[in-house]
Amino acid sequence: MNNRRQFLQAIAALSSLSLASCGWTLGNVKSSTTSTRSDQLYLFTWTQYSDQKLLETFTTQTGIKVLVDIYDSNEVMLAKLLAGGGGAYSIIYPSDYMVQKMAEQDLLTEIDHERLNGLNNLLPQFQNPSYDPNNRHSIPFNWGTTGFIYNSAKLKNPPQDWDYLWQNQELLNRRITLLNDVREVMGGVLRMLGYSYNSQDENQIQQAYEKLVELKPAIASFNTDAWQNQLLAGDLTLAMCYSADAIRITQENPQFKYVIPRSGSSLWTDTIVIPKSAPNLDGAYAWINYMLQPDIAASISQRLSLATPNMAGFEQLPQNIQNNANWFPPQELLEKCERIAPLGDFEDVYERYWTKLSIS
Repeated sequence: MNNRRQFLQAIAALSSLSLASCGWTLGNVKSSTTSTRSDQLYLFTWTQYSDQKLLETFTTQTGIKVLVDIYDSNEVMLAKLLAGGGGAYSIIYPSDYMVQKMAEQDLLTEIDHERLNGLNNLLPQFQNPSYDPNNRHSIPFNWGTTGFIYNSAKLKNPPQDWDYLWQNQELLNRRITLLNDVREVMGGVLRMLGYSYNSQDENQIQQAYEKLVELKPAIASFNTDAWQNQLLAGDLTLAMCYSADAIRITQENPQFKYVIPRSGSSLWTDTIVIPKSAPNLDGAYAWINYMLQPDIAASISQRLSLATPNMAGFEQLPQNIQNNANWFPPQELLEKCERIAPLGDFEDVYERYWTKLSIS
């Protein structure tokens, strides 16, 4: 895993910054014995979510300074917590399957819904998600798909499915990257072979591994973030990526296009949770309430190219975004997608083949 971490400190917002939503309160803030510094809130989140304007507006509304540490995979985040390095964080942003895993390991605070404003703004499918029934431990932040971004000026016949990589291996040689994520990469190949993203059949995992061994000579690297600059510089032709990253790049340069494999891909949700070790519980609830505000949700969706699970926020988006299939794919395609699910001890099988692939 790429262990690159950056530490960003959000400065207090300028006093002239206008408030995004004057009518909202940020929760039933009560004194809490878990709050050591009520004027500071430490977040552990994905690289692309450390948005300065978002942090500054929160500081203006609450007086709480936000400090951000970032990661580029769920596994890196969990490893840091399990190693005892997460005691400063009051908010973390795990993906759906990781919420299940963290809850099973008793790492998460059960969320008090009475301290939340706007939970009913969520779309129905996010009010009782399969990975966290009744949002007991998490609040959805955004959702999306996994697919390919490609340079349409270089690929006259665009990719439509996973098998495109193998069929065009010579054309794409050393010009493609895959995510540095065992479940995403193995899952995509499993889907191509007609199996589930969450297969627990070792024979199927081995078949996926063997297909990846065939493709590996053409792969420039496995990375989750570095592909973006490489693609823009012309060093890559195609990259496996998350929809949010792809949307941002396609907006900057329409030459790049995003496609969801037609046989199906992963459907993911990134969430907000409060770890049991949270030192500023009041600040954590203030942050969640801030993120539930419809205009904040709409603003985040537009600025960070994220699909919001907030129906009231969705209704504030421009029509061209509401109707954009990269942001909000058609239902018939979503029905072919799967959520990545925790697999218990069987995950060791995935890791074993992933390690073999890295040294092959």
